[in-house]
Amino acid sequence: MVGRPPDQSVRRAGPADADVVARLLHDFNTEFDTASPGTAVLSARLRSLLAEPGTRAYLAGDPAAGVALVTLRSNVWYDGPVALLDELYVEPERRGQALGTALIQRMLEDARDDGVSAIEINVDAPDVDAQRFYERHGFSGVDPDTGDRAFYYSLEL
Repeated sequence: MVGRPPDQSVRRAGPADADVVARLLHDFNTEFDTASPGTAVLSARLRSLLAEPGTRAYLAGDPAAGVALVTLRSNVWYDGPVALLDELYVEPERRGQALGTALIQRMLEDARDDGVSAIEINVDAPDVDAQRFYERHGFSGVDPDTGDRAFYYSLEL
């Protein structure tokens, strides 16, 4: 007997999904040994943030096994907002089933529909798998005008 194919549906998450989004984000940080404030703190923040137009989350699969978190901001160089893909995560046992691609495609579709001018993603230099994934979906790690490698700098306050 052939099993059912894995669910690859993607939906936009709302404040009621804060606990699911928080769990996936916490699992992401835990998997990669990155500090997390915990699911309770993340859930509380997400309930507030997801009620506002500047933060979007997408859930993939049923039950949800993947998440994309996007924030929007205005920018003087563009007519429309600029989106930052803050996080994209798929549970290890569901990787290779096109959930990441489904998340990216839905995010891009919504961004185009909503007049987003650019999407930015920060990827760690050693994470070549993520770099290849994003490049496969049309993103570039170089300045389109000069061809120079792009860098991301940050300072936590």
